[in-house]
Amino acid sequence: MSNLKRKAASTGNENEAKKTRANGSIASFFGAVPKLAGAAAASSSPAAKFDKAKWVEGLTAEQKELLKLEIETLHDSWLALLKDDVTTKEFLELKKFLNRETAAGKKWFPPKEDVYSWSRHTPFNEVKVVIVGQDPYHNVNQAHGMAFSVRPPTPAPPSLRNMYIALKKDYPSFVEPANRGGLLIPWADRGVLMLNTCLTVRAHEANSHANRGWERFTQKVIDLIAQKRTRGVVFMAWGTPASKRVQKVDKQRHLVLLSVHPSPLSASRGFFDCGHFKSANAWLITRYGDDGEIDWALRPDNTTKKTIKEAPKKDTKEDNEEKKTKDSEEEEEPKAKKPEFDDDEEDVDSDEEAALEEALKLAEEKTK
Repeated sequence: MSNLKRKAASTGNENEAKKTRANGSIASFFGAVPKLAGAAAASSSPAAKFDKAKWVEGLTAEQKELLKLEIETLHDSWLALLKDDVTTKEFLELKKFLNRETAAGKKWFPPKEDVYSWSRHTPFNEVKVVIVGQDPYHNVNQAHGMAFSVRPPTPAPPSLRNMYIALKKDYPSFVEPANRGGLLIPWADRGVLMLNTCLTVRAHEANSHANRGWERFTQKVIDLIAQKRTRGVVFMAWGTPASKRVQKVDKQRHLVLLSVHPSPLSASRGFFDCGHFKSANAWLITRYGDDGEIDWALRPDNTTKKTIKEAPKKDTKEDNEEKKTKDSEEEEEPKAKKPEFDDDEEDVDSDEEAALEEALKLAEEKTK
């Protein structure tokens, strides 16, 4: 399993160490950057004092067997924080349940080695954005441990395609992946943690592993980020279930962005114009400086990050007069409507995703 482990991040996050650049207008809108005490800043490096070998040595034989997946595939920066949670009776019962599923010949997703892929691609020290998901995709070659993301050559499901539409509105330079792709690993590698509420699901049975213990575990992940990522993180919660997950997040320390779910069943009620991707970057720049900006591009030949432009030439007297005339003739643009969050929205699960995907395929075939 060693090849599964992503190289551990250094205990001191380079971005954390850089001096924050405060942009006057944006900073005043989002609030002043909180001053960090030495101890608080140090808390962003949980793996520094974690002796994994010693911890494993202290486990019972049964715990070692049940927690083999966590020991081998959960990134050390996360295991250091969750080591007490994975040894609780509730979590061990969850692992026994998964073993019974396997023993009974019931296939479940994602593949075992991908259950904690989110932790390896986004170590704790590098989290800047959290996107809260629900249930993993439950069909073959879809789920791989990150909310909304699918393995190639599986095309992007309807909700993800709607995310692309919203992203394109925020960043016109954004270009969708080739072949209608939906692999979001580039986001994860840049600090975007895409976390489902449940981390496993029985094949072709939505929500089949709900209320077995994953909810408690993933809530602890969210709570740890809110408590220990003291410089601030952006939480994106789309839909009622996701919004409940971030209710206790300190909104003075972090930015919480709420909207309806991107599913075709609800996206038209405010998701397309929510502006979350751009709002996240504007806020991150106030906390981390320009290096805090997330590049939302998913193609190597594309970027959504700001580019350095040539210095504008100095205006002549004639240019200034022409500009004044033009400005006086232009009408003031209307302000964008603030996205509204619909508390009455129904839950959206992967069953609906599958049905919508199938309907879209049939419609496309008929038009050919």
